[in-house]
Amino acid sequence: MWSFEELGFLSRKAANVLSDACGLKKGDRVIVMLPRIPEWWSITVGCMRTGIIYIPATTQLTANDIFYRLQASKAKCIITNDILAPVVDSVVSKCQFLKIRLMVSEGSRDGWLDFKELLKAAHSNHNPVKTKSQEAMTIYFTSGTTGYPKMVEHSHSSFGIGMTSTGRFWLDLNPSDILWGLSDPGWVKFAFSCFFSPWIQGACIFTHSMLQFEATTVLNCLSRFPITSFCGTPTVYRMLAQHDLTSYKFKSLKHCLSGGEPLNPEVMEKWKSKTGMDIYEGYAQTETVLICSVCKGMKIKPGAMGKASPPYDVQVIDENANILPPGKEGDIAIRIKPTRPFCLFSHYVDDPEKTAASERGDFYITGDRGIVDEDGYFWFIGRADDVILSSGYRIGPFEVENALMEHPAIAEAAVVSSPDPIRGEVVKAFVILSPDFASHDPEKLTKELQEHVKKMTAPYKYPRKVEFVQQLPKTISGKIQRKELRKKEWERI
Repeated sequence: MWSFEELGFLSRKAANVLSDACGLKKGDRVIVMLPRIPEWWSITVGCMRTGIIYIPATTQLTANDIFYRLQASKAKCIITNDILAPVVDSVVSKCQFLKIRLMVSEGSRDGWLDFKELLKAAHSNHNPVKTKSQEAMTIYFTSGTTGYPKMVEHSHSSFGIGMTSTGRFWLDLNPSDILWGLSDPGWVKFAFSCFFSPWIQGACIFTHSMLQFEATTVLNCLSRFPITSFCGTPTVYRMLAQHDLTSYKFKSLKHCLSGGEPLNPEVMEKWKSKTGMDIYEGYAQTETVLICSVCKGMKIKPGAMGKASPPYDVQVIDENANILPPGKEGDIAIRIKPTRPFCLFSHYVDDPEKTAASERGDFYITGDRGIVDEDGYFWFIGRADDVILSSGYRIGPFEVENALMEHPAIAEAAVVSSPDPIRGEVVKAFVILSPDFASHDPEKLTKELQEHVKKMTAPYKYPRKVEFVQQLPKTISGKIQRKELRKKEWERI
């Protein structure tokens, strides 16, 4: 257990490791690829103290993913553990920007600096580097539909101040609360529920080192520890609700929250019938901080994402940026003119075209379709693009299709979302086989393709469903119409 005083002490030492031992300066970029261990927090706060831009990355990344992120971000340093260090080493010779490798581990490795040893020797005094509110603090990679992940830049104020309303109103935290947010440090949801929002409120965060979700571990922790608030994806609640919850007593738990994907009314009802507690939904993106939420004291409308979160003016607009009346479907958007909200992302790094494409008239376009009702509650209808939301993960079809295309059996591939009772959506691949593989056993080939994708990209992206087809729907210009495949898939329900 760490107090804020201990965190301050350790983050000052971490800042000295980064600036002195590693020679990093304000504006340098660092990829932090660590599991939920205490050093994640001391290092990221150390980055803020020094003006170094930290880039969180999930530990599920493969060598290809790591190489892409190192090259795209031009990161000077990568910080990881002894498990992932060999994976980094497999691509390091091709990474001309990477200068420093820092390992958080009990052991040592050639070519890597030892964080724990350097921390012991580091001075505990550190004067923070002066940073302006709009200067870059962090970069997150987010899945796109037509290319590799985009880099979303956030400033010191967008997260450092912009998460205030999240902690105060939606999470409803105060200094006596303990919040457990089930998220991977590589995802922006971690910043919401395990970092900025609770600490702005002076609340304590609880964390567990489990690498994969285990329902019984979660239920035991909620029973054993004085956790007052719990935040998970709808998938987490679905999996927990499959267990006999009557045999667990959550003595301290009083506030349950959900985000990362739409929350189905049946999940909410099931959880309430078994625990007596409501689930309060929040809606956000990597680019935005909290957009909408259902806060305590508000009427819960099952299936609704809640009302606009301060300071945003959220509207549903048409293709000409006109505000639509209640009940009319359109694009969920945030007003950015005449004044751009400080808590919105700064831009997509090195991609002015994508940044410009995210705006329409006076609005930032979320890429989500929805409606707003007469009471100001927003209702999610679906993605305007092809991003797949599975178990809280955002998965772009492009990367999965690319991975599939590298297998000799595949002539063509299209990837879409498919309905799933547990995960909400899963990745489904429609594939046309190369003639040489047409007579192969479909079941064996499916397993082979799934294993292949797991090796080529982060394992959570692999297609849980594979369908072999003779042709794919295309436009006149030859573009695959994923929308048609998705529509067909969802009509099967």
